Amino acid sequence: MIKILVVDDHRILRQGIRSLLASQEDFEIVAESSDGRESVKDVMKHKPDVVLMDIAMPNLNGFEATRQIKKKQPDTKILVLSMYRDDEYVLQALQAGVSGYVLKDVAVEELITAIRSVYNDQYYLSPSISRTVIDASLGKIEKADKEPFDLLTPREREIVQLISEGYTNKQIATKLFISVKTVDAHRSHIMDKLDIHDVAQLVKYAIRKGLTDLHTTR
Repeated sequence: MIKILVVDDHRILRQGIRSLLASQEDFEIVAESSDGRESVKDVMKHKPDVVLMDIAMPNLNGFEATRQIKKKQPDTKILVLSMYRDDEYVLQALQAGVSGYVLKDVAVEELITAIRSVYNDQYYLSPSISRTVIDASLGKIEKADKEPFDLLTPREREIVQLISEGYTNKQIATKLFISVKTVDAHRSHIMDKLDIHDVAQLVKYAIRKGLTDLHTTR
C-alpha cells in the first residue's frame, strides 16, 4: 500500500485529488495539509511514502517544506503537483530534493504513473518539461557562481516569504517563536545578501523565486 499525503492550500483541489486516486487499490490517502508548515508536521505524524506537494502556499511554500521534510524524513518521496511549468520553478524543486514534477493539467493516468514511479525510487518529470531542465537536473549544466538566493539560510527564506505576504516583524516573531530582535537581524542580513533595500523589491524577488505569489500575499 502506498501511503500518500496531499498538500495544497485549496481544499477543493485536495478533495478532488483524493477522489481521483480513491479507485487505486494500492493507494491510501493518509492525510491532507493546507500549507507547507502543516505538511512537515503531518509527515512526521503519518509517515507517508509519497507527498503530493503544491508550490505556492501561504506560511511556508513547497520548496521550503520539501527541504524540511527531506532533512527530517529523507526516505519520503516528494512529487510536486503544480500549475507552474517555468524552468526555474522545476529546477528549484529538484534542487530542494523532489523526486518528480507533474503539471496540474495532466491526465489522472499520468499522475498515477508518477506516484508509482517515485515510490519505486525513480524520477518522474512531465513530458512537456523542457530538455534544458532535465539536462540541468542531471548536472550537465553547472552555474559558475552561486546566486545570492543560494546564500540565504532556510530560516531567512521563511522570513522572506512571510515579509512578502505582508506580515509585520512582530507577527513573524510570534509565528516562528523567535524574538522581534531576531527577526530584525534576519531581515537586515537578507537585505544585505540580496542587495535589496525595500519591501516592494523583496516582494517582487520572492514572487520571481517562487517563494510566494500574488494570491498568497495578504
